Amino acid sequence: MERPGGRRTLRYLALGDSYTIGTGASDASHAWPSIIAARLGAELENPAVNGYTTLDLIRHELPLLDPFRPQLVTVLIGVNDLVQGRSVDQYRHSLRTIYDAVAGDPERKVAGVSIPTWSYVPAAASFGGKDKVERLTKTFNSVAHQEAEERGFTWVDLAEASTSGIGTNGWVAADQLHPGDMQYAAWAEVIWSAIRSTSESPR
Repeated sequence: MERPGGRRTLRYLALGDSYTIGTGASDASHAWPSIIAARLGAELENPAVNGYTTLDLIRHELPLLDPFRPQLVTVLIGVNDLVQGRSVDQYRHSLRTIYDAVAGDPERKVAGVSIPTWSYVPAAASFGGKDKVERLTKTFNSVAHQEAEERGFTWVDLAEASTSGIGTNGWVAADQLHPGDMQYAAWAEVIWSAIRSTSESPR
């Protein structure tokens, strides 16, 4: 696929769970990968599924790497490992499988994206409460950050972006758990700032 002028269209693969598919957004165009893809003029493949863990991503999303051959990959995964009680070591082990797979092409740009801060949402009470959610989120993000840095990936921390509009109408979706359109847009700004140095004219 080519853009006008003979330039190839950037292929962008967004790996993840509900936060990547945009659960809570008013429609798919408000999911942050859709916003990023539109700004890049990229061909987007977003196979993320609500409730997916790292193990689900390995089984159902990683197989897309070879046929799609993306030049840009983002990975936001882990909150479901956390709420399902997987240990930090188990998370690290499966995340390494994901990161090693996407790092297989040295020309590919990869961004690891943190689990957002979600301890303040009303639904956090169902997962052990604010303090437990906050502690585990920070622990899991520390692992993802370390593994991303070891592979030379761009790391995007969503902590500030996911809390900057607390209390604003529509910041949290009606399910009292996922982001609304405004929050996804805030994430997109931070992620865009981190990855915009990736070439818009892939080699």
